[in-house]
Amino acid sequence: MKKLIIPLVILAIVMIATSMAKRGGEQPLLGRDLQSRPRAVAASSDQLYVEVSALGDLDYFYDHKLGMKLAGKALGVRTEYVGPAEYDMPAMITVFEQALAKKNLKGIVVVGFEPALIPIINKAVESGVPVVTVDADLPESKRIAFVGTGNVRAGYEGGMKLAELIGGKGKVALMTKPGQSNLEERIRGYKDALGKYRDITLVQIVDTQSDAVIAAQVATAVLRRNHDLAGIGCVEAAGGTGAATAVKEAGLVGKVKIVSMDRGNDVLEQIGKGVISATIAQRTALMPYYAVEILYNLNNQRIPITEDNAKANVLPVPSSVDTGVIVVDKSNYRYFLRK
Repeated sequence: MKKLIIPLVILAIVMIATSMAKRGGEQPLLGRDLQSRPRAVAASSDQLYVEVSALGDLDYFYDHKLGMKLAGKALGVRTEYVGPAEYDMPAMITVFEQALAKKNLKGIVVVGFEPALIPIINKAVESGVPVVTVDADLPESKRIAFVGTGNVRAGYEGGMKLAELIGGKGKVALMTKPGQSNLEERIRGYKDALGKYRDITLVQIVDTQSDAVIAAQVATAVLRRNHDLAGIGCVEAAGGTGAATAVKEAGLVGKVKIVSMDRGNDVLEQIGKGVISATIAQRTALMPYYAVEILYNLNNQRIPITEDNAKANVLPVPSSVDTGVIVVDKSNYRYFLRK
């Protein structure tokens, strides 16, 4: 019996060794394009993931920077946040170009502000650097995924909250920065919500240029033209602050309801004072965090969605991730304040 067992053990060892040798010699899944990322390899701390954005000085982007930092710490890789402090697309594209030259770059996270970014996104992907858009999407580009707020839903939630605050009737105005895909979708959501109320009239949609000072000026002009304005809905960060300034200066605090967007301390403090009634907060830090995870998994994990992902033209990543929104008002605003 012992004589039989020993040869069987040796045979089993040989078979296992042969199998492992074959696996070690397998080609990376799906060739050399973005669909061909290596299977489960040990991640290197040298791997670099970069977020490229603009408006970096806005309080809103604090959470983008936080999400990148936390993702790097959790995955054991290097992360960077880069981009101009102002809304400057040529400067942002230049910074993107510079990022592509960085050593050990494994992926780029980018806020898809405008179609002007599409050529540089496509250039990155074609050179083998995968790109995930966050916050604002550019689906016409070759980006591999989008992570961010479902913006139509965010606008809808804001519109329903504003309708509730004004009792389902009255004149309202909306504040935005035209031309940004995410903001256009939020405006559509607002219109869908307000359209459910026949006694609510949308009198104007104004351009804030993502500047709180300009937002205050245009909100003041709207108030002067519409003395009986019931509410203001804002779909970007600067609008709420500007609307609050205009309403205070007009002596209409409490009479004109404001629904802001995002969770900067300036907005939250105005909620505490009763100037702004509510804000629609995004789970912003989750956007770059999940984007880096997607890129990391693409680089370091083998996920066989099909028998041959490359031939099937399938990327082993989710095409979009909706990070959702939260309605913040006087009942919970203090928990969102940053100290």
